[in-house]
Amino acid sequence: MASLNRVMIIGNVGTDPEMRFTPNGNPVTSFRLATSRVYTTPEGERKQETEWFTVVSWNRLAENCNQFLTKGQRAYVEGRLHTRSWEGQDGQKRSRIEIIANRVLFLDRQPTAPLPTETATETATEELEPEDLPF
Repeated sequence: MASLNRVMIIGNVGTDPEMRFTPNGNPVTSFRLATSRVYTTPEGERKQETEWFTVVSWNRLAENCNQFLTKGQRAYVEGRLHTRSWEGQDGQKRSRIEIIANRVLFLDRQPTAPLPTETATETATEELEPEDLPF
């Protein structure tokens, strides 16, 4: 019987990505992603519920996430769930469920170049004539 471990989420980046390197030199980037849902209680009260996810990306995807994602941006993440376990400094066993990303889409566009600024006198003296329009 086949099995499937696949997650798809869209949310807001909650922390700036943090890139590290493995001892072999492979880049790994992690960041937090928040998803929210709004619902109405039986009493008619509107509530918002937020879930936080830790996303881990590797290699070229890790470099892209580190370069192009920032806190507050929206992103689509596709990957698989992975449980990581370790023993804390206090001797307690700890675990965390992470999303190992195999695809990340940056949903907010970032401007490629700043728009030129115009002074008020330039705007006032330059008026478009109908023959200046390209259509």
